[in-house]
Amino acid sequence: MAATASQRYLSTRGGAYDLGFEEVVLKGLAADGGLFIPEEIPQLPPNWVSKWGESTFDQLAFEILSLYISPAEIPSTDLKDIIARSYGTFRAPDVTPLITLDEKNKLYLLELFHDKKGPTFAFKDVALQFLGNLFEYFLVRRNKGKKGKERHRLTVIGATSGDTGSAAIYGLRGKKDLSVFILYPKGKVSPVQEAQMTTVLDENVHNLSVEGSFDDCQDIVKGLFADAEINKSHKLAAVNSINWARILAQITYYFHAYFSLLRSADFVEGSKLRFVVPTGNFGDVLAGWFATQMGLPVSKLVIATNSNDILDRFWKTGSYEKHPVSDPSSDDSTPLSTFNAAHPSGVKETLSPAMDILVSSNFERLLWYLAFDNSSLSTFSERRHEAGTQVSTFLSSLRKSNAFSVPPAILTAARRTFESHRVSDPETLSTIKKLYHQSLPSSLLSLSHPTSGTLLNGGPSYILDPHTAVGVAAAWRSLEHEPGAHHVALATAHPAKFAAAVDLALGAEKGFQFEDVMPNDFIGLEKRERRVRAVGKREGMAGVRRIIVEEVAREVGNKVS
Repeated sequence: MAATASQRYLSTRGGAYDLGFEEVVLKGLAADGGLFIPEEIPQLPPNWVSKWGESTFDQLAFEILSLYISPAEIPSTDLKDIIARSYGTFRAPDVTPLITLDEKNKLYLLELFHDKKGPTFAFKDVALQFLGNLFEYFLVRRNKGKKGKERHRLTVIGATSGDTGSAAIYGLRGKKDLSVFILYPKGKVSPVQEAQMTTVLDENVHNLSVEGSFDDCQDIVKGLFADAEINKSHKLAAVNSINWARILAQITYYFHAYFSLLRSADFVEGSKLRFVVPTGNFGDVLAGWFATQMGLPVSKLVIATNSNDILDRFWKTGSYEKHPVSDPSSDDSTPLSTFNAAHPSGVKETLSPAMDILVSSNFERLLWYLAFDNSSLSTFSERRHEAGTQVSTFLSSLRKSNAFSVPPAILTAARRTFESHRVSDPETLSTIKKLYHQSLPSSLLSLSHPTSGTLLNGGPSYILDPHTAVGVAAAWRSLEHEPGAHHVALATAHPAKFAAAVDLALGAEKGFQFEDVMPNDFIGLEKRERRVRAVGKREGMAGVRRIIVEEVAREVGNKVS
């Protein structure tokens, strides 16, 4: 069976077309520096609501993923098995449960941190369990009957601002013929996040503490993918959301949330619906955009940023501009001075560190589709070429002058689906405190019990992590823009991962003890043995490259001996 257009892939910068799913997953980043996207976004079948409405999360994932993966590449039986192994590890039977925060204002929270395979407690588990199993599936198939140097090995590299690292490590630890290297900015992830990564001692797991910002780490990763020599010798693969499989896996929970709402009493087909997404690298909200383009009826996707607001500024002005956010007039001062310093790159350290990103990599994917859809050319190949050229021009301008602006037609198109709000640190703290004091509905719209620590002592107070608080604060603003619409805010992590922010918001509250928030998985984590290598500012990409070559050689040598 020939692959459909939605099962074939191209580069956003025009240098590669007609690629299969396996190839784009294993490559991660295109040779021209672009990101892979499907040549066409598939449309939902006419009867999708009745056909999929009672599906489990696994069944829904299969239906959606099958639209993007040809059975000639992964037979249906194998894909179902990969999905079952990926989501069978989650605490919640429904994988991503939906709960009601405010019945009157129709505000819901989609909990995305229920994986029980290791203490990760972050939304990225949903995609990275799937990606880890994909890597394993392709390697097993390629290495059947092969021995020694004949075997295909992958060197997986990724940059993390906190949650990708631990989720990737737990998805890849111990997997055969695969080494994983995670780069994180020294001192700029939470203590729990760092402990989650560095206490995993599997031989194939390597943590690198990099002096600099997340953007520095991400630039090193992209530089390595542009290095033809190490790509050839070490078969680099991406674990960040630049890998298309990450985006693909996250589409499912938007549909799952929609069907959860349909099963509730006050939501019917045709009801206005907005998803509010805490946004850093633009991958999570982009998955929601793909869902809307497939046909999911969503009135708006609301982007929630912290003070690193390059996306918010784009939606307000049409200019995508890197500039320092350490504006003296900023309203982001908090009692924790360590969270106020602006990095020389312009990235500001905030209470929501996983969103402390200056350049959102996945934004490039949206730009390609907006350019393609607004082209005046007639044929698909002409429009495809023009879109790739336009994206390349945008990114070249960003490299040379730290900014680019889009034509009015592209900005108008972007505003049709998206809305944006910037949330300061003081607003983040006040949101955590406000919801802590807000009584929850007596009958939660919940498909399973929330994770221990979010509902303090079983209720009635819900505790948000700072990233989710950014989303909820933006949702409250969005309610003013479209009163009566149902709002689903994405809960991206467990509050115990961000002790400083939660304790700053609630430490003075009567009866609050942070120990009550802590899941059993986190207890004693900071005392465990760690393994991590430091990369100084001057070492940069060359230092990371040297470590990768050394550690992979050591791994292979240990297996041979």
